[in-house]
Amino acid sequence: MDKSSGAGFGSKLNYGSGFFNMKMKIPDKDSAGVITAFYLNSATSRRDEVDFEFLGNREGKPITLQTNVFVNGQGYREQRIHLWFDPTSSFHTYKILWNPYQIVFFVDDIPIRVFMNKTEMGVDYPSQPMQIIGSLWDGEDWATDGGKTKTNWTHAPFKAYFQGFDVQGCPSDNSNTEPCLSSNLWWNTAEYSILNTSQIEAYENVKHKYMTYDYCSDQQRYPKPPPECPQ
Repeated sequence: MDKSSGAGFGSKLNYGSGFFNMKMKIPDKDSAGVITAFYLNSATSRRDEVDFEFLGNREGKPITLQTNVFVNGQGYREQRIHLWFDPTSSFHTYKILWNPYQIVFFVDDIPIRVFMNKTEMGVDYPSQPMQIIGSLWDGEDWATDGGKTKTNWTHAPFKAYFQGFDVQGCPSDNSNTEPCLSSNLWWNTAEYSILNTSQIEAYENVKHKYMTYDYCSDQQRYPKPPPECPQ
């Protein structure tokens, strides 16, 4: 990415469920304002979207990993963590599990976020076919310190690295994702409907030690917690 353009790529197919893996190494040094993303997106007027977003920072300051879930165009479900390693120094694996029961974000096989399907409570859940996208773009208006810290363009071009792209998914090019909900697909089986005991322990550890923001706990923004909370 330089001052004139960001960069990105996308899968040729859309998917209605699956397990999506990517290895990434994000821009180093002074990356304030720079966003590196790996996400699913329906590209519709009322989009569904499931995001990993790295929010760059000044050199020596922690980089925030933000996750978000959009349903029917409605987002504002941010959670943010500081990772237990430097994501600029080497490749790490980032995974998204999306099935009829839950969306789980993994970092090196450790679950860092769970968004459960609570449609029975009237909570919308991503259901539109989505493309897999990797991108690098300028988010200086909001990404670092709420937009107060701007991109230092003397460090451009900023470079992010992606490898090991792996998809275990159900292709779907229309609004009918019903075949992608089948329990015949391994990621839709009961084993993947909830976290197992060791995953729950690891997830709770991440929330306790590394989480810096959870929209469910933001009482100023949501005096009454959203109906899907707590997750």
